[in-house]
Amino acid sequence: MSDVFPDAANLFHFPPSKSPHLLNPLVLAYMGDAVYEVYIRQYVVSQGNHRPNFLHKAATGFVSAKAQSKLLEALMPMLTEEEIDMVKRGRNAKSGTTAKNADVLEYRHSTAFECLIGYLYYKQSFERLKEILDFALASKQKS
Repeated sequence: MSDVFPDAANLFHFPPSKSPHLLNPLVLAYMGDAVYEVYIRQYVVSQGNHRPNFLHKAATGFVSAKAQSKLLEALMPMLTEEEIDMVKRGRNAKSGTTAKNADVLEYRHSTAFECLIGYLYYKQSFERLKEILDFALASKQKS
């Protein structure tokens, strides 16, 4: 990415107010949702079909609570203990909102996935984050 957009790394330069370990898991999920959404949108736009309806449908296939829950299940065997702990924190967080198109368990697992993404992003574990995001693309393409 940085080869194509050399200044992209400087675009997001606001560190969190606390260490990533100390942030509320819902704050991490909030950021993880945004990071994952941008990653998926970049992927979808890199494909040939740029009709807005197609872009939206293609992205939704990755970012829905149901898709993220399924992805987290596939990811679990490859996660470290630290990452599993973060997933558990995200899964157990009480958000006060409910999913529109998913059951409670899918929604909790989706939040857990987003929490992990936000944690890795704020921890600046970009290589590991890229591994997980690339896994998301590969697993979706297989299904």
